[in-house]
Order: sequence, then structure tokens, then C-alpha cells
Amino acid sequence: PSFSNFNMSRIRQNFHEQSEAALNEQINLELYAMYCYHGIALHFDRDDVALANFSSYFKQNSDEERQHADKLMRYVNKRGGKVVLKDIVAPEKSDYSPVESMKVALALERRVNESLLKLHVIASNHNDAHLTDYLEGEFLDEQVNAIKELSGHITNLERNKEGLGEYLFDKHTLS
Repeated sequence: PSFSNFNMSRIRQNFHEQSEAALNEQINLELYAMYCYHGIALHFDRDDVALANFSSYFKQNSDEERQHADKLMRYVNKRGGKVVLKDIVAPEKSDYSPVESMKVALALERRVNESLLKLHVIASNHNDAHLTDYLEGEFLDEQVNAIKELSGHITNLERNKEGLGEYLFDKHTLS
């Protein structure tokens, strides 16, 4: 058998090029979010920061974003598309206060959610019921819940003072 012609998939049906391109952008955004969360997790794991539950929380978020990217990559392949990975840009910074880390996470989750909503519009415009259903069932509700959770964490952290308040938040809220 010849493996030289990988240009056209036999399974591709009603999968518009714009949807495929937007899915690839979403994949790369999810990988960027994974990278950012991993960096934040490592910050809180440092011996001079020592907020273990913050570290675990952001490590879990990093793992979740990688799983999202993996789901989307498998979906692109399932629809007969091609996954196109790009370079992952480094996060803007590497040191965070607890409240700052949650604000960065909130902005990131809002960015991911906005991108998913744009992807949903593209799929709708091309009458791709399968993709819209997939996004609704697998991603959109989870994004709304994450945004709500992060906003609550920010509110509670802003009520506390630096130092002991952040330590107690780490021990009692994120454990």
C-alpha cells in the first residue's frame, strides 16, 4: 500500500475548513492555558512560597487543559481533519501572589470561553450540528463553572490579608 497521499480523508463530511482552523486555534489555546497553569503550579511549589494546595489546584487545572487539548485533537482526527500544532508562547511572568494567580486564571478561562463561543458560531454558520453539540456537551458548561469558581476565589482572597489569610485560604479552601 502507498502512504504518499494523506491529503484527503475518506471520513470527512460537513467539516468546513474554517471549523477545522478554529479547532486548531482552540487546541493551541488550550495548550497555552496548560503551560500557564503549570508555571503557576510550579511557582507555588517553591520552598520560599510553599502553598501546596495552590500548587495542586493549578497543577490540576494544567492537567485539565491538556485533556481538553487532547479531546479536541482526537475530535479533529475523528472528523477527518488535520491537527496543526504551533509553538506555545511562554507566560508573561513567573511570580504570582495568590490573588494575582486567580485573576490570571480568570482572564485565561474567559479567553478560552470566548474562543469556544466563536468556534460555536463558526460551526453554526456552516450547519455543523455535530460540532456545536460536541462543544455544548463537552466544554461550554464546564467553562462557565470554572469562571464562576475563580471569581469566588478572587472575592474570598481579596477579603483576606496577605500572609496568614492566604495561608488559611490555601489550607481550608483549596484542600
